[in-house]
Amino acid sequence: MLTVSNIRVTYDGVLAVSDVSLTVSAGQIVALVGGNGNGKSTTLRAVAGLNAIEAGEIRFNGTALGRVAAHARVPLGLSLVPEGRRIFPRLTVQRNLELGAYTRHDKAEVAASIERMYGLFPILKERRAQWAGTMSGGEQQMLAIARGLMARPKLLMLDEPSWGIAPKFVTKILDTIQQVNAEGVAVLLVEQNLNKALAIAHHGYVIQTGRIVMQGAGSALLADEGIRKAYLGL
Repeated sequence: MLTVSNIRVTYDGVLAVSDVSLTVSAGQIVALVGGNGNGKSTTLRAVAGLNAIEAGEIRFNGTALGRVAAHARVPLGLSLVPEGRRIFPRLTVQRNLELGAYTRHDKAEVAASIERMYGLFPILKERRAQWAGTMSGGEQQMLAIARGLMARPKLLMLDEPSWGIAPKFVTKILDTIQQVNAEGVAVLLVEQNLNKALAIAHHGYVIQTGRIVMQGAGSALLADEGIRKAYLGL
């Protein structure tokens, strides 16, 4: 489904990602893990089209994305839930969800998708008329994920979904990620909670200083004491 081959990304001349290759197959949860500042978010943003790549290639379902604008990648089936949620705080929950479906024109199906999101996250239905910025961090993260799903992605990319939220919400969010995946959506996950990320991942990649240094089944990476100490800080 997704193939990232030897990409290189810089910010204002500063190297952020030097050599990253990874794949996500249909039906998989793939975790990209490593310490802060090693290029995880940059990699996701490059796949989404928000950061230009200087070398390498990104292909999605056989299509080279090099010249495809970020907004044009969404209808192809790519959806990014960014770090920090980036919801629209002065719009209602309902309006945030509607904007998540901005590439869709099937009003009845959009309405059905919103009801499905309320089924996944019942608290959002209770808050549907509330300004999104007045909700708790965990509730806002649920909204961010639901908004990302409103595009009907084939691949959902999640950047630190447990960042800054209470533990009770972390379990709910990770359970929902697995539920969505079981329904056929592939997931590329960047997550600060390495134990939980690798525990649910079919495959994991370890990134260090902008390069992939290790990969394998999520459970195998988590169980390898040497990898845990050398690369994961566990």
